[in-house]
Amino acid sequence: MILLLIADIVYPIIGWVGTIAYLLGYFLLTTNKLKSNQVSYHVLNIIGSIGLTANAVYYTDLPNIVVNLVWGIIALVAIIMLLRKHSG
Repeated sequence: MILLLIADIVYPIIGWVGTIAYLLGYFLLTTNKLKSNQVSYHVLNIIGSIGLTANAVYYTDLPNIVVNLVWGIIALVAIIMLLRKHSG
């Protein structure tokens, strides 16, 4: 019972952290504070993806699980490509 109560508090917080990360990344991108070729932009997207995926799994929200997993994978691939470009 107590674990369910804790989960009911923790997963919404995790979801809000993800939401803030997504929105912050997009805001910084559109205001030219970040560029799409910066790792930090994609890290914000991964944080958003993890937070919102965890929240969606908790609430069994399959469409949100899929979109956020794919979004996170795209961000991870982008980071890998950027790191390879800078190291080579």
